[in-house]
Amino acid sequence: MSVSRETLISTYFAERQNELSRYAEILSTWGIERGLIGPKEGDRIWERHIANCIPITTLIEKGASVIDIGSGAGLPGIVIALARPDLRVTLLEPLQRRVDFLNEVIAELALDIAVIRGRSEAIKGSFGVVTARAVAPLPKFLNLSWHLVAPGGALLAMKGESAAQELEEAKILARKVFKKVSQSQLHELQLGEIPLARIVELKKAG
Repeated sequence: MSVSRETLISTYFAERQNELSRYAEILSTWGIERGLIGPKEGDRIWERHIANCIPITTLIEKGASVIDIGSGAGLPGIVIALARPDLRVTLLEPLQRRVDFLNEVIAELALDIAVIRGRSEAIKGSFGVVTARAVAPLPKFLNLSWHLVAPGGALLAMKGESAAQELEEAKILARKVFKKVSQSQLHELQLGEIPLARIVELKKAG
């Protein structure tokens, strides 16, 4: 039996249901007006954009620092922050107009989130979790962002049907270049009515 949208919202966004509703409104208005969301996506904000970010929120350790690479409209970073108030979330985005959008959303929702303009390969930092949604093939993403993963931390990448193949390619790269990959796995998560989520995890040795 599928779990209703209302149950998913109350389960995963218990403390910030109002903020989640407002974020969905923003995506379907400002997001489309500014070209961050496709013009035909207005009626599918929940299914296509918010719901598919929920599974990744279940894989992050309590209190972790998280950086969302190429955050765009705030996916998955803002969804992660709304679902997990215990986390310290940073959004990384190279385009100024998207940075402006993210800052306006954060102010509107009164969230404590940092926004950095830049590309992952050019910034310094150390985060418990580095994540992204559809930024680049996994080997390339690993190459661009592994330096941001703290010892003992993890890279979590949202992927589609090619997840298993991309993981194998990333493991080959890791064996050749990155000696500190201590664990790699593909999470396949089915939460209620949400389509199967595939999230690749690469952990860095402590």
